[in-house]
Amino acid sequence: MPTYYQDGAVRVTGTAVQVGTTVLPIAELSLVWHVRGRPTVRTASRRVARFGLIALLTVPVVAGAVVLATLVFAERGLAAQIGVAVGVVVLGLVLLMLLAPVIEIPMMALERSYDRGTTVREIWVRWRRPDGDHDLLLLRTADTARFGRIYRAIQRAIERADD
Repeated sequence: MPTYYQDGAVRVTGTAVQVGTTVLPIAELSLVWHVRGRPTVRTASRRVARFGLIALLTVPVVAGAVVLATLVFAERGLAAQIGVAVGVVVLGLVLLMLLAPVIEIPMMALERSYDRGTTVREIWVRWRRPDGDHDLLLLRTADTARFGRIYRAIQRAIERADD
């Protein structure tokens, strides 16, 4: 009996899918699909935080570009404008290297926001019962990577059971 996926709450094997205390035999599942669920407060706050982090990382770049444009296009000769532009770019690169460890913190937070997800996804299955087919919500999660692993594991288990 192969195990396709297993974590603390979900286990998908060649014979059954277990989510929490619910155990469904693979032989009784005919279809698996996913839908986008309603957002939760947590996923909505992650989305807002993501936009805030993006703004935090882009505002200094835009401000630097405005300062550069203001300095370069001031009333000076061409050689002075080029000198100011090169000086500002070099200063910007030096500041970027000095601030790299500080910039790393919001970059890591932004990356984690993509891992944790800002969309709730639901996994549904069609459960064949003697009294008829039932559509059953199996799992609801905002963790995009976990969702993908579980969904694909259930698909593989159903496909292999049909063979």
